[in-house]
Amino acid sequence: MTKSKLGTPMSAPGPLPEAADPLAAVAQGAPAALNLADNFLIAMPSMQDPVFGGTVVYVCEHNENGVLGVVINKPTDMTMETLFERIDLKPVDSVDIDEPIMFGGPVQDDRGFVLHTPGKRYSSSLTVTKDVAFTTSIDVLEAVAAGEGPRRMLVSIGYAGWSPGQLEGEISRNGWLTVSADPEILFNLPIEQRYTAAMRLLGIDPLMLTSEAGHA
Repeated sequence: MTKSKLGTPMSAPGPLPEAADPLAAVAQGAPAALNLADNFLIAMPSMQDPVFGGTVVYVCEHNENGVLGVVINKPTDMTMETLFERIDLKPVDSVDIDEPIMFGGPVQDDRGFVLHTPGKRYSSSLTVTKDVAFTTSIDVLEAVAAGEGPRRMLVSIGYAGWSPGQLEGEISRNGWLTVSADPEILFNLPIEQRYTAAMRLLGIDPLMLTSEAGHA
């Protein structure tokens, strides 16, 4: 799997210039024939890819310009405390600074992105559903540090991007299963349980699945 050209890597944390913002690249396109926004992509157990093997990806946007998603079950060794230090923010005492940061994908993997419950408006944000929004601007992290952030959230470093037709090809080759996303899995379930829980949305036991299965 290759990185898409949906975003250009940046060298330092902070607000994203428009040209580097994945929302500027993807969100303005017309709907794709197969629209997987607000779906989970579940890597088939047979996938040996070192980046995406064993992952669940939440799809934020899918249109004629490509696909943008975030891996939700691959924690890094970074915590919120580390991220706040990198962007020179001092969190209030009520903020959980031990929360792990996810590896969201290989695109712009030196920058922070946030999946969260909608509410307050941020300068660069996409509302996916009534339950999920995706924000690329630093003001959401400023709100979190101030104790005024979203009620539920997942913070990642990097995101996953596919160029037009790329993901559809991978699905046709049985690389991924797809299923409507469940916000409880996204925000509340322990990280190590998310892959199995996503599979079970399809009524599948991962231990029984073979590479012969297709997408749902």
